[in-house]
Amino acid sequence: MSKMEILVAGNPVLKKVAKPVAKIDKRIKNIIKNMTDTLYGESNGIGLAAPQIGISERLVVIDLGDEDGLRIMINPVIVSKEGSVQMCEGCLSVPDFEGDVERFATVECQYITPEGKKEIVNAEGLLAVCIQHELDHLDGILFIDRATSIMPKAKEVE
Repeated sequence: MSKMEILVAGNPVLKKVAKPVAKIDKRIKNIIKNMTDTLYGESNGIGLAAPQIGISERLVVIDLGDEDGLRIMINPVIVSKEGSVQMCEGCLSVPDFEGDVERFATVECQYITPEGKKEIVNAEGLLAVCIQHELDHLDGILFIDRATSIMPKAKEVE
C-alpha cells in the first residue's frame, strides 16, 4: 500500500489548474493506485483529486461506499448541469473545517477509464456534489472558496 501525504490548504499545488493526462501508462496507473490507497487510508474520505497528493494532473478517484464502488476518472469534464442544491462539505485538504456550498443538483460528467474507455455518468445527490468538489480541485478551487458559511469541524468522540 502506498498511502500518500495529503496536501492542506495553503500549499500552492492546490491552487494550480491541473494539466490533462496525455496518455494512460504505467506511471498514471501507479498514481491511481496511490490515490486509491490514500483515499481508503482516510476513514472519512469519499473522493480525492491528484493535486491533493501533489500531482497536478486531471485524475480523480471517488468511492461513496455504495454498490458502484470505486470510480476512477481521467480527464473528467462536466458536460451538462442543472438545478441547485446546498450541502455541507468537508475536504481532506481542509481537515479542520466544513461549510455549506451551493452546487448543481445534477451533472453529466464525461471521463476516460484506466482502460482508455470513454464513459459518461449522470449523477445526482451526493455523487453530483462529490464530482463537482473533486473537479474543482483540478481547477485550483477549494470548497472554502465557494462556501457560503464555514465552521470548525466537530471533533470525533473516541
